[in-house]
Amino acid sequence: MITVHYLENSRAHRILWLLEELGLDYEVKTYKRGPDMRAPKDLKAVHPLGKSPVIEDGGKIYAESGAIIEYLLDTYGKGAFRPEQGTDAYRRYVYWLHYAEGSAMPLLLLKLLFSRIPGQVPFFLRPVANMISQGVASKLVDPQLADHTAYWESELAKDGLFAGSELTGADIAMSFPVEAAMSRVDGAKAHPAIRRFLETIRARPAYQRALQKGGAYIYSNS
Repeated sequence: MITVHYLENSRAHRILWLLEELGLDYEVKTYKRGPDMRAPKDLKAVHPLGKSPVIEDGGKIYAESGAIIEYLLDTYGKGAFRPEQGTDAYRRYVYWLHYAEGSAMPLLLLKLLFSRIPGQVPFFLRPVANMISQGVASKLVDPQLADHTAYWESELAKDGLFAGSELTGADIAMSFPVEAAMSRVDGAKAHPAIRRFLETIRARPAYQRALQKGGAYIYSNS
């Protein structure tokens, strides 16, 4: 049976969702975050980097969200949740599957990091740290995030999903960046296509079952 090493309030929710969509049996081993919101050290006993999600299947360890999605679809998908190769939808699928972690998440992590810096320094340094953090956010991170969300909006306005009109692994991969971004900026109202995307995925029974298995998660964590 597949085992999912699941860090609460994390991107690992997407893996539970995909497993539910595929109708696979699996078990969840849940890890609690520490007061500093970091993963516990015992995750390193599973994978050297101590990150989640990680799955075990057939005695082997698989890490990295995109790689796990590809492995599950290759092994158990039977052609589902992936467009036919050679099509424009497949090109879009591959792009968004890798964009989710390669382009979207680093930007969101920067925003999260700089929002937390003022609270991590001594009290007397906080005014300076706050000024630096706000400056980086307003000059560097926020303008890029605005460009990315506008890009998502234009793509989702075409078909409602990221790689055509049918749900794919790319939509599952993109769910966390979109949810995280919309939780950090007051952008959902200004982006109707993104709002519809979120309503669509959250209404899926498999998405809801994944929440029941892993517990509700806060999008602003990583």
